[in-house]
Amino acid sequence: METQYDHLIARLRAAAEPERAAPAVLTGYLEKVRLHAYKVTDRDIDDLRAAGFGEEEIFQHTVSAAVAAGLERLDAGLGTLS
Repeated sequence: METQYDHLIARLRAAAEPERAAPAVLTGYLEKVRLHAYKVTDRDIDDLRAAGFGEEEIFQHTVSAAVAAGLERLDAGLGTLS
C-alpha cells in the first residue's frame, strides 16, 4: 500500500540501517528495546556503561533498534490494510 509518506519512510529505513553490526553483548538489551521498550530501566543503561559502552554508542544502538521496531510495526499495519 502506498502512502503520501513513502519518501520519508524510505529515508527512515536507510537511516535505521546500522553502519556495523551491534556487539553480541548488546543483543539482550536491543531485543528489550525492540519488543518491550517500556521495560528499559536506568539499570540496563548502567550495565552497558559498566561493560564499556559510551553514551553515544548506547544512544545510537537504541535509536536504531527503536526505529527498526517502529518500521516493522508500520509494515505489519500497512499489510493488514492492503
